[in-house]
Amino acid sequence: MYKFKTEPYEHQKDALKKCWNKESFAIFAEMGTGKTKIALDNACILYNKGKIDRLLVVAPKGTYMNWVDQEIPTHVPDYIEKSVLSWRPNITDKYEQELKAIRDPNDYKFKIFVMNVESLSTKKGIYYSKLFLTGKSMMIVDESTTIKNPQAKRTKSILSLAKEAKYRRILTGSPVTQSPMDLWAQMDFLDPEILGQQSFYAFRTRYAVVITANAAGGTHKYQKIVKFKNLAQLGQLVSPHSYRILKKDCLDLPEKTFTKREIELTDEQKKAYGEMKANAMTILKGESLTAVNVLTQLMRLHQITCGHMKTDSGDTLKLKNNRLDELMQILAETSGKAIIWANYIHDILNIESAIKKEYGPTSYCTYYGATKAEDRQRCIYDFQNKMNDCRFFIGNTQTGGYGITLTAASTVIYYSNNYDLEKRIQSEDRAHRIGQVNPVLYIDLVSKGTVDEKIIKALRNKVNIAKEISGEELSNWI
Repeated sequence: MYKFKTEPYEHQKDALKKCWNKESFAIFAEMGTGKTKIALDNACILYNKGKIDRLLVVAPKGTYMNWVDQEIPTHVPDYIEKSVLSWRPNITDKYEQELKAIRDPNDYKFKIFVMNVESLSTKKGIYYSKLFLTGKSMMIVDESTTIKNPQAKRTKSILSLAKEAKYRRILTGSPVTQSPMDLWAQMDFLDPEILGQQSFYAFRTRYAVVITANAAGGTHKYQKIVKFKNLAQLGQLVSPHSYRILKKDCLDLPEKTFTKREIELTDEQKKAYGEMKANAMTILKGESLTAVNVLTQLMRLHQITCGHMKTDSGDTLKLKNNRLDELMQILAETSGKAIIWANYIHDILNIESAIKKEYGPTSYCTYYGATKAEDRQRCIYDFQNKMNDCRFFIGNTQTGGYGITLTAASTVIYYSNNYDLEKRIQSEDRAHRIGQVNPVLYIDLVSKGTVDEKIIKALRNKVNIAKEISGEELSNWI
């Protein structure tokens, strides 16, 4: 009898009953419903029964360290002896020994290797993951829509690795983010027999109507999908190998769930952050700072983590960053409507541009200082209207965080935070108020080891940074 470390919810128990002994299975669970716990409990049950001795987890760059730092310590029982290793692209002699130890067949601990999906576009990543899967193994692909493109190098690598693992799981909120064609690679990873098509092109022929079209300018021709067909049959093929979990059906979930997605700073951001941090420390040593001056320094560092910075002349300088890409990945995983809060106008405009390009001009509305009064009312109406195409509410907490109702959303994303605790609390309550029938998931985008991370921690601990920080504390913050 498997003893859980954390008691599962009823929907998690139901999912485990259906999938625990299956060689291949898909868990299609909305964010915030605990699909990671289901997968880890499944792996631990198989380990206890002697079916596997190692687990390879492949997850997006923004979430793979959450498995190591939070999910595995929280959900893997203490009575299971385990060795856990995360992927690092810099293979030092010491790390080489760790990679050797994690795959040692004479070590009877449960061996867990966590990699980011991007690493499987590299020769090193492919090499070490294949070495690890030798033995009785299980492989989990978290947020499996990251392998929906059958032409991508990482998709091809993961499909190749699937043959090495006896047990395979995919986890995602929705397997179809753009079209039914998204399903092929995900199902092929689980088991090519599920769909019964030997190639993506055979799959496309079966479920899509394709014509030959001329590219813009008439320079070349390409294959264009104009509609889909046989989708009911496709659903019947996938259904026995998957379990669907929607937040609205999980009556035992907590009212609020908080999580984060880590954003790795680019080299350009690291350089700018280091220089700005040194400058702030110089100012700290030179004079006694007021809270206003301290917040100015924090804001400059915070802006860099978001991907921009103000020059001395007042111009905004763009910095290469990964934050917007991570947001778009989250939106691809999210079903239903979502609120996106951003602290800076520069970010709101960038988010608007990206969503418009990906989802179309009627898929969003914006709500910030420059938004006209009549447009604000229209934004709220369009967003709250279930029959409307408007899926994304983009705003800042200074303008939109008070007095309005946005209960159409059960997902709230903080692209960047304001320092004011009251604005954080008020903005959280735009979705979590009378009229909300679903649990609400709050996602903070955070760059680890920066002021960005400390701001979120302070706000979660109900600390009003704008009122309480002093000059003497600045060095601890940055």
